[in-house]
Amino acid sequence: MTTPSTASTANFMLLFRNAGPAAHAHLTAEERAQLTQRWNDWYDSLATQGKVHQGRPLALEGRVVSEKNGRIIDGPYAESKEAIGGYFILNVATLAEATEIAKQCPGLPIGLEVEVRPLADVSPVLSEVRGRPAVS
Repeated sequence: MTTPSTASTANFMLLFRNAGPAAHAHLTAEERAQLTQRWNDWYDSLATQGKVHQGRPLALEGRVVSEKNGRIIDGPYAESKEAIGGYFILNVATLAEATEIAKQCPGLPIGLEVEVRPLADVSPVLSEVRGRPAVS
């Protein structure tokens, strides 16, 4: 197995945070339409370059499952700044390249944050127990 820094390409996930309804409430209908077009153009450009192979917005509803309280809660109930509104899965060479792509996100000017994470083949915590590398 290889790491993202030595592989010719690796998978990285962009998580779009602070993407709940409040982040867009101040926009007019026309501004929302323009922002949607910028998102679509950005995604299509990355897809044409072969740098993104999946991406989806997340629905507003969901559930939180926790054994701590032994119950399932309708939600999600994250704070607005923590709400994840969608994701892209990138196929690029390095974390630096994934970060440069994240810096082009059309939602950044309205307060959205993009978390850039390499995808692992196995849980990094479990890989330590098993003695196997987590990232390939």
